[in-house]
Amino acid sequence: MTQTNTPQYKPPYIGRFAPSPSGPLHFGSLFCALASYLDAKKNAGQWLVRIEDIDTPRIDPSMSKVILDSLRAHGLEWDDEVIYQSQRHDLYEQYLNLLNRKALLYGCSCSRKQIKQRSGFYDGHCRTRKLPFDKHALRFKHVENNTYFTDKHLGNVTISHPIATEDSVLKRADGIYAYHLVVIADDIEQGITHIVRGNDLVETTPIHLSLFDAFDSTRPQYCHMPVLSQKPNEKLSKQHHSPAIDDKLAADNIKLALFLMGFKKQDIPTHNRIDQLIFWAIENWSLNIVPLKREILISTANGVYSEFSNINEGE
Repeated sequence: MTQTNTPQYKPPYIGRFAPSPSGPLHFGSLFCALASYLDAKKNAGQWLVRIEDIDTPRIDPSMSKVILDSLRAHGLEWDDEVIYQSQRHDLYEQYLNLLNRKALLYGCSCSRKQIKQRSGFYDGHCRTRKLPFDKHALRFKHVENNTYFTDKHLGNVTISHPIATEDSVLKRADGIYAYHLVVIADDIEQGITHIVRGNDLVETTPIHLSLFDAFDSTRPQYCHMPVLSQKPNEKLSKQHHSPAIDDKLAADNIKLALFLMGFKKQDIPTHNRIDQLIFWAIENWSLNIVPLKREILISTANGVYSEFSNINEGE
């Protein structure tokens, strides 16, 4: 009997960028947004944006529009509507209930101080105490070991950091849904197939893989990019008071980001048409040019760069 090779079904590419509106967009976030956008568009995919405004004490509602305006100014137009996590509490509660029915959720009374005194990382202290869920943090009973996985950029990765196997908080004692829960619930609901994000999150990937498995959902493919840092181990961030990007210098910002991603300076177009810059970048995008570094050092002494003639690229 003659066998025919049936083409394997390949789901459409759906990527995303999920900024937190605790401040305006800084250059490190733009770098990551651009990488995720280029990878999606190079693969004829969709690029979605959602606003991670679930941690209400830390966010500034006015910053959501500021961030979206900055993305538009830099030629990064998203597909479909923008999702706001603050409007999805009912969804997150449904996902918690799913875990509870599988006996993968438990109450925890441990404070950060108590955890630090015992070991520095959560040791499962409350796993068998059967504490009520009311007024306690809710933790994920992490029974799988996903510390080994394949990354689209880094290749085969093994995580030895204790956070990779600990029982993570999914809902805080004050009632706020935690990052690990909401990011997975949203990725599942939006059908995300590819996640391009910073290398600072690589240690959390085993937790996220285990949560996808717990929800019986298809795992997306992860790709971890180098983070941009102003000092070794001090990434550009709102916490470190990194300056906001200047939307009026959008073309220069994009050129600098492309240079740091591995494009040769002499190849990057010299004109300032954002649409043409983005089109050129999509056409020439390849993860093979991206440096295999955890971080790339970039000076912010004079604020956000408006040109890329003097770059301090550290290891």
